[in-house]
Amino acid sequence: LTDGRPYGGIHVCIDLTKALCTGLTLDFCTWGRVLSTQNRLGVSMVKDFQQQRVVDHYDDHIQKLIPGYGLIHRQIHALLQAQLADDAKILIVGCGTGYEVSYVLEQFPSAQITALDPSLNMIHKAKERLAEHPERHRVHFMHADTSALIDMHRYDAALVILVAHFIAMPQKHNFFRDIYRSLKVGGCLLSYDLMQFKCVKQVHALQYFCQNNGLSLQQSQNMVDRIQQDFALIFPQQYENILHDVGFSHVECYSKIMNYYAFQATK
Repeated sequence: LTDGRPYGGIHVCIDLTKALCTGLTLDFCTWGRVLSTQNRLGVSMVKDFQQQRVVDHYDDHIQKLIPGYGLIHRQIHALLQAQLADDAKILIVGCGTGYEVSYVLEQFPSAQITALDPSLNMIHKAKERLAEHPERHRVHFMHADTSALIDMHRYDAALVILVAHFIAMPQKHNFFRDIYRSLKVGGCLLSYDLMQFKCVKQVHALQYFCQNNGLSLQQSQNMVDRIQQDFALIFPQQYENILHDVGFSHVECYSKIMNYYAFQATK
């Protein structure tokens, strides 16, 4: 489960979500020959993920790949509204193309947002998304991983959406500990990740869900073939235990769609 790639001070597994968003249909042998590239952070990524076409197609394909993608973001939106003041300081870990950044920017007219991602291409795409936004000055982009979060007790909330399931064990503890330390006392964490499957029927159900949601048969089969190698999956109780271990309290699952679980926790 831990075909680990260096992610700053920790290790991260290949980002299958972003790889599949290319729309490519790579078989096992082809995937194994894909070269990786090293950026200035020392983050090793699949070569195609570094190409602009991957970034350009990301938003379209992720809607098909992730069950409840729009719904989970509406829930996050509501939870943030219920818990934060307009001038909150919000951390977005793995900001990608800026989807979360854009709606948080609209939602909180005085908030200060830190958007962190180890992919420079993704950060460029996120900046393009916000290029015409009059409040884009309230967003600070960081080309970095969580080890760069040196400001203790700074943030009121942290969003970690579709990121932690790629972090290998036991480095998940380091990942969440970095985020925990960056939050103010009382700050909240909101996450959404794929969890380990209990039986093969759950895998097949996810495959059919994604096909019904727009993925081709080949794309959905690629997803199934690569799950155990490219994701560092754990069971929901293990995930919850990690959050408790690093210091979070009031950990609870606020949503579940197929084997994707959404957790919230408080420092």
